Amino acid sequence: MEKKILSFIKENRLLTMNATVLVGVSGGPDSMALLHFLHGLKEEWQLEIIAISIDHQLRGEESSEDLHYVKEVCRQWNIPFVGTSLDVPAYKEEEHLGTQIAARKLRYAFFAEKMEEYQASYLALGHHGDDQVETMLMEFVRSASSNTLSGIPVKRKFSTGAIIRPFLCVTKQELEAYCAVKQITPRIDPSNNETTYTRNYFRKEVLPLLKDKNSNIHTTMQHLSKTLQEDEDFLQAEAKKLLKSVMGTDLSNKGFEFEINSFEQYPRALQRRAFHLILNYLYEDLPKNLSYVHEAHFFSLLQSERSNVQIDFPLHLKLEKSYANIRFYFAPDEERNDAYHKIMDIPGKVILPDGSAVTATTVDKLAVKDELTYFCSMDQVALPLHIRTRQFGDKMRWKGLKGSKKVKDIFIDAKIPRNERDTWPIVTDNNGEILWLIGLKKGNPERKSNNASYIQLYYENGNM
Repeated sequence: MEKKILSFIKENRLLTMNATVLVGVSGGPDSMALLHFLHGLKEEWQLEIIAISIDHQLRGEESSEDLHYVKEVCRQWNIPFVGTSLDVPAYKEEEHLGTQIAARKLRYAFFAEKMEEYQASYLALGHHGDDQVETMLMEFVRSASSNTLSGIPVKRKFSTGAIIRPFLCVTKQELEAYCAVKQITPRIDPSNNETTYTRNYFRKEVLPLLKDKNSNIHTTMQHLSKTLQEDEDFLQAEAKKLLKSVMGTDLSNKGFEFEINSFEQYPRALQRRAFHLILNYLYEDLPKNLSYVHEAHFFSLLQSERSNVQIDFPLHLKLEKSYANIRFYFAPDEERNDAYHKIMDIPGKVILPDGSAVTATTVDKLAVKDELTYFCSMDQVALPLHIRTRQFGDKMRWKGLKGSKKVKDIFIDAKIPRNERDTWPIVTDNNGEILWLIGLKKGNPERKSNNASYIQLYYENGNM
């Protein structure tokens, strides 16, 4: 077995000379065998080996005894030991997480902290070939995404170095035999025999059936995992290039937006992965109820012939098609109200919620007109002027238009994204007549002018 593992380490470049290696040790047969094996390489590879053990406080005194057991073995083997107790039950309640997710988050945070502290090159974990088979089978049953089927990576970047798993080439039975030969008496977690846990069910009920047909199934699955991971790494890199090419990002507001035609120039395999990259960025933890159905909805949205469509994803994430664009964003809190209404002094200046500003002055004659400037005669309007967001039933008129037109329809004709319409600034007089849909349409006051002095309004964008 040792030769097989050494060959696997060299093939996958899992270790380098003179490295500091942290070893995650629970006290079970897998991790104890790993600690013993790596300790045996210490002299030849000039390694610094440090054992890291964690009590998750999930099994009372029993898990505390596991910690003390590892500490005592490390004393006997003359291996530096770092142990801690993590209050997983309290963290689980505080963050509203499942037990396994809560334990994993705290465990890996502690691992990262110690990697930094010791400037370690590697964190070695004791996952073995049977774990790999179980993981890939579980993902096959519950996932419809090919990129989740590649299983446990042999090596991946982590903190100051990488996580390595030298035992993915051997079975649980081989590791138990190794412990027996080396006279290691590991701790046994009784929960490993409870088939109420999904992994344990696959371990006890499914894996034996597969091994009956192929006793070397762990090697077959590890080879499949490696090739799938290599393919997936390439596709993920290409998907990141896709996003960089087509995506406009607004990281401060946790949103993404892109132009549909540009996105659809790429193969569907990259579109799919780009979609999942966006979700991985937006969600701190992917919701459990996120599934392939949401992916199907995303592609339906891309192909929809409707100009404005919105769909809901878990945890208040919105996907919105607005004409030629797709936008991902989190809905504001229910209490949030983007409406505003301000009075405009003349002369004076009003600062709007987004940082933009409208300045009012009086002038004797008309100056150069542009889309950011509006003029009207002082005697044409009822003062004071107001600046507000749209209201239900808003209509406006302008020169050459017979009658009036709804502001809603003006937005639609101009292809203004739905998310921008409720905060768009509108200037009205004191009678409610819309004078200026700022930057979009200038109204024509009904009252006649006697050529009195003019009001000049100038809009300055807050992002300019």
